[in-house]
This record gives sequence, C-alpha cells and structure tokens, in this order.
Amino acid sequence: MTAQSLGYLGVRAKDLGDWGTYGSRMLGLQRIDKSARTMAFRMDDRQQRIIVDADGGEGLSFFGWEVADAAALDAVAGRLEQAGVSVARGSRALADERRVRDLIVTGDPVGNRLELFHGAETTAEPFKPGRNISGFRTGPLGLGHVVMHTANTDEMVRFYRDLLGFRLTDYYSSPFKATFMHLNPRHHSLAFIETGKNAVHHMMMELYSFDDVGQGYDIAQGENRVATTLGRHTSDFITSFYSWTPSNFMVEYGWGARDIDVAGWKAYERKEGPSMWGHDRTWLSKEDQDKARALRLGNAEKGFRQPVQVMDGNYNRMPGVCPWWDQMKAQAVG
Repeated sequence: MTAQSLGYLGVRAKDLGDWGTYGSRMLGLQRIDKSARTMAFRMDDRQQRIIVDADGGEGLSFFGWEVADAAALDAVAGRLEQAGVSVARGSRALADERRVRDLIVTGDPVGNRLELFHGAETTAEPFKPGRNISGFRTGPLGLGHVVMHTANTDEMVRFYRDLLGFRLTDYYSSPFKATFMHLNPRHHSLAFIETGKNAVHHMMMELYSFDDVGQGYDIAQGENRVATTLGRHTSDFITSFYSWTPSNFMVEYGWGARDIDVAGWKAYERKEGPSMWGHDRTWLSKEDQDKARALRLGNAEKGFRQPVQVMDGNYNRMPGVCPWWDQMKAQAVG
C-alpha cells in the first residue's frame, strides 16, 4: 500500500497579507481565514489544500501525502518503522487542524516533514475562486506536484520509491540533473533537481482553461513576479509559467498536462531537455540558460512536437480547410 497523491501543503511566510493577495488575486485560490497568523486556501471541494503560517520563515513546512484508508496508513507506518525511520501518530488536534480523519508524521532523508493521511474533509459549499477562473484540475490526481532542490537525488529517490511507493517516470541530465516520480496518472507528483542544496523549488497547479493561465501571466508580469516565462515542457506537455511566491519559492501555473498509463509505463532518460519552447529561467546561471536555449532550438530544428492535451468538452473541433494538411493527417493515420 502506497501514497496516492499530493493532498495538501504547508507554507511558511513572513506576512499573511502578501500571501492573501498572491493566493487569491494571482492564483485564484479561495482564501479561508483561520487565525491571526494562519490562513488556508481552497482550490476544489476539499476544505483546504494550502495552509499558510506567518512564522517568519519561507519555503514549505510540511507535505501532506494521501493514502487510501486506515489500513494503508498503518501499512506505510509499519514499512517506515521497519526501515528504521521514526514515525509518530498525529494527535486528534492535529488531524482536526489538517481537516483529515487520521495521519502519521515522519521525515525524509533531509528532514522534510511528511504527513501521510487519509479521510480528507470535503464540503458541499461551492469553490469560490479569488479571481474569475474556471477552476483547478485536482481530484484523484492531487493538488498538483512539488519539485525539490536536492544535494543527493539518489538518496531521495530510494526513500520515496522504496518506502512510500513512488515510481520513476523519467529523468534527464542537461542543463541540470532532474528526476521525476509519479503516484497516479499525473506525470509527476514529486521531482528533484540536483542543485547542491535542500529546499523547495516549486509547486505546480493545473487549471482547466488556458485563458486562466494567460490572464494569470498578465497579472504576474504586472507585479514583476515572473520567474520562468511561458513555455511548454517535454515531460508532462503542460504549457505554463512560473511566478515567485512571497515565501521565496515558485508556483508553476499551467494548462494541458498529459496523463500517463501507470500500469504500462516504462521509465526512460529524456534527451530533449526540460522544455519544447519558452521557459526562460531567470534563476538559472547564464551558462545553464544557454544550454537550455540550445536544447530548445535543437528541438525546433528536429521538429519535436507533441499533441495538445485537451479534455472532452474543453475544445471546439476546427474544420479541415487545407487539403495538404488533410493529406498529411491521413498519411500519419495510415
């Protein structure tokens, strides 16, 4: 029995006001005030997905990984304890605070606080976004994904694979070493970028409408928050940009990510680099920016393309108006 999805995240902050504005106006989350120094955000029918604590810090404070039920939670706890990893049963007060039925608390090899839980509370009250958006793609896929800086990727991969049930999706080594792991049809729920430090790199949230992303991009540009320009990944095919949060990590804001066939998936090394196009990364060194750009230009020269990932009901089919294109499509099918 393994983890199933990323259920919730805890954020450290210096000021609630900055997060209140960023979370609702920029990201379109529904703000829930909890106390003088904490707030939460909804993004679907869950009571909360992101919990912000104004403790004066930055980054992420805990990671909530969801399991199926009480039996699965006990099985994961037993596996961790057998491997010599310290595990504590979450108190009733903590479970109530997290709005879940039960949880255990442990840590990964670099001390990140992991909370494995089951029985998240939902509500029939409709999600009310902080700005006019269509909503977020969550459900069994979880709230999105999280990517971590690491000093030792191999150690982290062994822990999450062997003890929590994550599976390797793919990996690459240029312009930096990156490894992607999945729990469900989302291409990755967790990934590692080997940079020589241990910290959160970014979290991702996926929207139903491409226009939601573009309008968020306008807001981020106006507030000088863009960390990575609009582009499309070679991994999950998502079209996205990244913005700086008030807590000194990034949020990837995207649309159109693919699902993978978990049962038949084979891990492999990706040679195309991180992006098909776009995604200029302001946080990279000049040398690595040049490497990333060279990979993208190489992809373009080779004609690297992937179909746009569109859900039923979220598109209108265009009529074929070009005989040459119709012929090309017929040849591809044949």
